This record gives sequence, C-alpha cells and structure tokens, in this order.
Amino acid sequence: MERMSRRGFSTAAALTLAGLTATGAARPAPAKQGELRGMWVASIANRDWPSRPGLSATAQRDELLALLDTAVRRRLNTVVLQVRPAADALWPSPHEPWSAVLTGTQGKAPGWDPLGTAVKEAHSRGLQLHAWFNPYRIAQHDDPARLAASHPARKHPGWTVRYGGSLYYNPGLPEVRGFVREAMLDAVRRYPLDAVHWDDYFYPYPVAGQRFDDAAAFKAHGGGRSLADWRRDNVTRLVRETGAALKKLRPGTAFGISPFGIWRNASTDPRGSKSAGLQSYDELYADTRGWVREGLIDYVCPQLYWHLGNKGADYAELLPWWAGVVRGTGVRLYTGEALYKAGDPAQPKAWRDPAELSRHLALAGKTPEVRGHVYFAAKDVVRDPSGALRRIVTGHYRDRAVPPA
Repeated sequence: MERMSRRGFSTAAALTLAGLTATGAARPAPAKQGELRGMWVASIANRDWPSRPGLSATAQRDELLALLDTAVRRRLNTVVLQVRPAADALWPSPHEPWSAVLTGTQGKAPGWDPLGTAVKEAHSRGLQLHAWFNPYRIAQHDDPARLAASHPARKHPGWTVRYGGSLYYNPGLPEVRGFVREAMLDAVRRYPLDAVHWDDYFYPYPVAGQRFDDAAAFKAHGGGRSLADWRRDNVTRLVRETGAALKKLRPGTAFGISPFGIWRNASTDPRGSKSAGLQSYDELYADTRGWVREGLIDYVCPQLYWHLGNKGADYAELLPWWAGVVRGTGVRLYTGEALYKAGDPAQPKAWRDPAELSRHLALAGKTPEVRGHVYFAAKDVVRDPSGALRRIVTGHYRDRAVPPA
C-alpha cells in the first residue's frame, strides 16, 4: 500500500502535482527570485578541502580557488565553508589554535589566511561566503593531551566532556556558552561574511550504552527543570545570544542553521512530521522548530538526506512539513540535499537513479516557501559521478540566480 502524505495524497500523486512526469522525469521549474544555490565545503578530517594536511600555502589556496571556480561553473551562488571544524580555526583567531587540517599540527600557522582569502575570492566571483562553525565539538578523539598546548580545552579541563570516543565542550556551562560565542564572532568582526552557519551537531548524537556526563553542571544550573528541558534551553540560549550579538556586529550578516531533517515524529508530537526517525528535539536537544517560530535565525536548511518514498523519512513528507514551519515567520527555507548519495551503489535503489535529486528540485519548485538548496558536499560537486548535478544544472539552473538578500 502507498504511504499517504499529510495532505491525503499518495507519494505518486504528490509527485505528479509537483510537476513530475508519469515516468518520474523532472519538469524544469522556473528559478525563483532570490534562489540560493550552495555547496558545503567540509574541512573536518580533510573531507573536501584541503585535500590533505601539510600542503603548502600555495597549494591550499589553489585548491580553494578551484572549488570556488567549480561553484561558478555549476551555476551555484553560495559556498558554505567550514572554518571552525573542531574548536580550532581557519583564520588567525586569538581564541583558538590554527586547525590541524591545514598543516597537520594543531596551532601551527599555515602561512596565509584561508578565511580572509575565501571571503575576498568568493565575492570577486559573485559568490556568497557563509562561514560554517561547529559550536561544541573539540576533537574526534577524547585525549586532551593530543590538543595544542594553547588549546582552551587544556587550560579549562572542567569545560569538557568525553563521550563516544570524542571530546566536547559542555553546553550546560555558562562560561562555555560565552566562550564559544565569542570564538565564533571573532570571524564576524574580522570579515564581511554573508552568513554565520551552524550544522546539525549540538549535544552529540546518541551512542548506545554511553551517558553524556553533565550531572555536575545540571546540579549547579538546572534550576528545577528536567534534564531534557535544561539541555534544550542551553542550546537555545546559545542560538539566541549569538543571533543577537551578530545583529549588533554586522546587521547584514545572516544567521543560518542546518539541522537534522526530523524535528519530532508525529507519533510523539502532533506538531511533528509524518516520519519515524531520530528526533533532534529529543536526542540532540535542538528545538529547531522553536528557533524558526521565534525568529531566532534568518534561515533554516534542514538536511533532507532521504529519497522520495523512503519509509521512515520521505522527502515528499518532510519538505511540506518544513514549509509549514517557516510559513509566516520570515525565516527563509533552503533544503540540504544529499548529492553524496547520488550514484552510490551502497545506497538504496532510488539514489542510483541520477534523476532523484532533480525530482527533489521539481517538488521544491512547487513549494513557495523553498528559497534554494545546498548540496553536500564540494568533493561530490566536483566529481558528480552519476551526473545528478549536471541534470540539475541543465534542467533547473539555466541562469545564475541571485541569492536571497
């Protein structure tokens, strides 16, 4: 039996109404005014850039410029560059050490200013530069002795929590909240960023059989709330305080967050989506719906990394749910698209069809609230092994769109 959409249509009917042919091919929709077309550039573990640690400054710069040029050729208009991958920096920060992804040694200067160069070169190409920060992650290991001697986590060991083999700042400490906010805002003071961008990592994704040890902070600061409500409030405070400070520093710089694509399931909360997956509200303590409804952010870019017809998280169900969340708020909605899955034989059959992502854009084209798309990630934009992005450029990106103001 076909799964029914929230509006009562089957998935197949929903696709037809969205402008898809009976064979599933996308009918190109006209570009929306102020459409964002972006790509994420992940620096964590050298995923996208730099290609490996220890390259010369010239080689790092050349790789970065090549990615910007690729964005232009693909008719994109926005680059979301990860500049604080793990409580370190891709600019000369007074708060945190240089990132190890540059030189291979945390704290070692790379001989140039990657973020400053990225902003200048992106703008010279007509691209927006959104600086992507991870608020709480310190390291993808849990040994503070491996951090640079100058690292704040070594100076303040009480700020940290070991969990799941990784090291995190404790979101429940007010001093941590103040520190990470200022560490990120340093980049805003230095550079004319088009946006500050956060991803989906708040409290860490759950690890079976392990507990995030914030009991002492909860005892000191819980204020009679439940542990879950306190944790959510900790994250919301960082969102609210960062957004307010950003508006004072650079009123023209947007604040955007790219959360996990499911807030809550309707089986848990009638306000939730018709889905059956991890709930970011309950597991990551991220009230993404609340941030939108309260107007704490300028845009939301949920990671809708599922195919049309997915049993637990159907793109055709989640897209209209998020459209309903932003409706009437003034918060812009972009969708995070899983380009990395396109053509991957390890993914479900739907992703082996190079037209899958084109169908996503066709559906979004019939959804007025959707103002653009961001693709994960840069390496896949360059390689595009299945031709999925080429189909999008040919069918949907006939002109270079101006990103939303």
